[in-house]
Amino acid sequence: MDNRKIQIAPSIICADWGRLEEHLRLLEELGVDRVHCDVMDGRFVPNITFGPEIQGQLHSMTNIPLETHLMIEEPDRHIEAFIKAGSRLISVHAEGQKHLDRTLRLIASSGAIPAVAINPATPLANIEHVLEIVGLVLVMTVNPGFAGQELVPYTLGKIEKLRAMITARGLRIDIEADGNVSFEHIPQMIRAGANVLVVGTSSLYRQGQSLADRHAKLLRLIEHGAEMQ
Repeated sequence: MDNRKIQIAPSIICADWGRLEEHLRLLEELGVDRVHCDVMDGRFVPNITFGPEIQGQLHSMTNIPLETHLMIEEPDRHIEAFIKAGSRLISVHAEGQKHLDRTLRLIASSGAIPAVAINPATPLANIEHVLEIVGLVLVMTVNPGFAGQELVPYTLGKIEKLRAMITARGLRIDIEADGNVSFEHIPQMIRAGANVLVVGTSSLYRQGQSLADRHAKLLRLIEHGAEMQ
């Protein structure tokens, strides 16, 4: 892979929402790169999270850049609202778009970085024609909808093939791994070519354990994984 910084993107749905502002201040102190906002509508995936109004409140609490992962049907209807709610980057799923190129260009023209997300079983061929217009590809390493799932093993090879495809075209695109980004799997994900890690219950958030201690362990693992490139 190219020499891109490995970035940490905590998944905000895994945080303690009863102490959310305090939590976001701590993430700022720790220097995380971005906050990952999972938006689910109960239709594209079997779960419901929050909409642009709640994300806007998150944005008002922190200076950390927000990225929005839209796991929803008809995302075009909501892109402008999420950008107004602080989205710096918006990921839409290749599986749910009738006109993927149009949706990605709409995101770009609205002022955010366009990104495409793919589920474990979705072939890379489904996104190869839009690589030139995205800044990031989000590879789901579990089936989307719920935290705490087991890694789908073949997704590591998929990340590796995607990185090779990007490098062969001379592009500079981030690859984000999302799903069971655990202490066990992080070095493998980095070696495969991921440089953005969506961290949640498998690594950063553990009941009764210090967020700062977990973050420090993440940084050590990232350094170890990067050294083995």
